[in-house]
Amino acid sequence: MNFKEITRGVYYAGVNDRVTTLFEGLWPLPYGVSYNSYIVDGGDGLALIDTVRIDEVREFLGNIGRIAPGRKIDWLVVNHMEPDHSGSIPEVVRAYPDIRIVGNSQTISMIKGFYHIDDDGRFLEVKDGDTLDIGGRTLRFYLTPMVHWPETMMTYLEDSRLLFSGDAFGTFGALDGGVVDSEMETDRFFPEMYRYYSNIVGKYGKFVQRALEKLSGLLPLDYICSTHGPVWHDRINEVIALTDRLSSCRPEAGVTIVYGSMYGNTAEVAEVVARELCRLGVRNIRIHNASHSSMSDMISDAFRYEGLIVGSATYSMGLFPPVESFMRAMETREIKGKVFAAFGGYTWAKGSVMAEIGKFSERMNMPVVASMAMRQTLDDASRAEARALAASVASALTLK
Repeated sequence: MNFKEITRGVYYAGVNDRVTTLFEGLWPLPYGVSYNSYIVDGGDGLALIDTVRIDEVREFLGNIGRIAPGRKIDWLVVNHMEPDHSGSIPEVVRAYPDIRIVGNSQTISMIKGFYHIDDDGRFLEVKDGDTLDIGGRTLRFYLTPMVHWPETMMTYLEDSRLLFSGDAFGTFGALDGGVVDSEMETDRFFPEMYRYYSNIVGKYGKFVQRALEKLSGLLPLDYICSTHGPVWHDRINEVIALTDRLSSCRPEAGVTIVYGSMYGNTAEVAEVVARELCRLGVRNIRIHNASHSSMSDMISDAFRYEGLIVGSATYSMGLFPPVESFMRAMETREIKGKVFAAFGGYTWAKGSVMAEIGKFSERMNMPVVASMAMRQTLDDASRAEARALAASVASALTLK
């Protein structure tokens, strides 16, 4: 990608990845992903903010060379050590042998462990609130642990009201020509932001809330430069509000239904429930067949909407395996505050599905507001039960 001057003396040096199909080996990337890196020109010094995944290092070093031809890079600020952002550190050190690496104590320990860069004189350790003068411009560092690794921090360029935010406020999706949101149509990135947050950061909402509180004194910001997705400028308020809502488990109006069915009988229950929810006025309804939908999309919709209904066929006296995997993902991400209901299908093991869902419900402190168990196939009685389950959910929803 050609480099871009974002604002005075701040340049985009990142790259696009349109080859990798699974982020972290797990999450689909139908629109690719960007690895964002930035250069700040302080006049008498240059600071590089984060690097990129090692696969893209040739293009990355070319970008740096075009932005600062013939100049050395004085500082490398490492906000986050996940390898999609730190993988090129050894190559940057080889290209700029006098560069000093800026990070907190945990960052430095991880660099030594990942990349075996052991020269203590190479590092500048910073603590929360510390500053660095890069030739007349000041970078201030804010430690934001567990957003979403323990070493994560953010870097604030004081004279530009610009925040280099690491993975926070990031999104899946490569950048198609533009870099700053004002240069492009960005509505398409918002569903990917839901997916990015819920898939990767979701478990750590309380730490995101602490970071938002810590950074509140910097508002209003002119730019947020994340490590994935667009540079936010025009839509900063929307992006911050969305992150605040997701991290504080404040959902949107709607219901997500996730079901697993072997021969279509449990699937029929899901359809009856959805139709009744619609009849009762619920407009945002998302149905996922757990055998076909990606885990990424199911997690995203479960985070997004207030209602969550899970249905499962009985399988080996327990939950249908894709549904069990979904429930484990919900438990891992500590999802909460849902209007939760469940249904199951069985032939001879009547109580198995609800017993297993009940265990998840108890561990997650997420009460079941309604449930039903269907024997074999739908009949008039079980259809009525399915409609009653939907009615119980609809009446418990607080968001319309």
